[in-house]
Amino acid sequence: MKRIMRRILRAGVLTLALLGIGLAALKWYLDATYFNGYDPTAPLRVEVVEDRELPAFRWTKFYYAGHRGARVPAVMALPKGGPGPFPCVVFLHGIGNDKELMRRLEMDVPFVEAGFAFVSFDQLTRGERKFQTRSGLARAEAFRVRAAHTVNDTRRLMDYLATRPDIATNRIYLVGASYGAITGTTATAFDPRIRAAVLIYGGGNLSELLSASAIGDLNRRQRLLYRLLAWYFCSVFDPVRYAGRIAPRPVLFQNGRGDTVIAPSAARALQEAARAPKRILWYDGDHLDRTGESDGATLRRVLADALQFLQEADTAVRNNNPLLPAS
Repeated sequence: MKRIMRRILRAGVLTLALLGIGLAALKWYLDATYFNGYDPTAPLRVEVVEDRELPAFRWTKFYYAGHRGARVPAVMALPKGGPGPFPCVVFLHGIGNDKELMRRLEMDVPFVEAGFAFVSFDQLTRGERKFQTRSGLARAEAFRVRAAHTVNDTRRLMDYLATRPDIATNRIYLVGASYGAITGTTATAFDPRIRAAVLIYGGGNLSELLSASAIGDLNRRQRLLYRLLAWYFCSVFDPVRYAGRIAPRPVLFQNGRGDTVIAPSAARALQEAARAPKRILWYDGDHLDRTGESDGATLRRVLADALQFLQEADTAVRNNNPLLPAS
């Protein structure tokens, strides 16, 4: 009987060891191939479906081939002052928003009035790419790969902008908000054509991101499980892994002191992962989309500071000078 129990025990240990090796190998493979799929030589298949004049600018809606050829809807605002070429802002929206966010709030207008083209696209599962299935497993998989899509959709958008004579392709900048700041960090790190970045209310370090109070009250076991799953499936797109590669291009970090979605500790983790030149600004209040209409003044201030930073960056790029952070 003891001999049988020992055999069962050895078989159990061997099974667990093989399972551990298999899970480790799977994680290595998933991480190693996560951002695969960007091909700058692939056809862009651009389709312009709308082009009209608005009071503040010319507005265009188009589609292009993004990550692994996926059809990506996008909108662009172009200044009316001459044919260009114009410097361009690529805007990455938050996790629950869509490409029309800035247009709805009319917060794209100051950028265009300052002479920047302004372009945004629907990220995977949002806007026109909204998920239709109710399958929890399919939704979880879509969330797992969304960062890869967003990063490579951004890079494919850069490929398209490079074909446009009205865009100054050496003066393209990125603005990312919340989840857009998280993925925008990596997109900027990967693509040197992005000359400067503004990361609005973003953060890094999965453990710190999961400490946000907006996640809700979790007991110790639940929090441990969340962190284990997040490490296994999501650590590959943690922006602290890539932020250091943005330098020597300048980056502006904007964060909220009372943010319940991106904990200040997560914001600091991302800020510290980046190298100089960097500028850091803190604002009172919660995450911008959780404060309601009463926080309109803070939103305007955040975007005004972002625009000022980009104007300084654009001047530095045109003069071939480095942009130094504020003292």
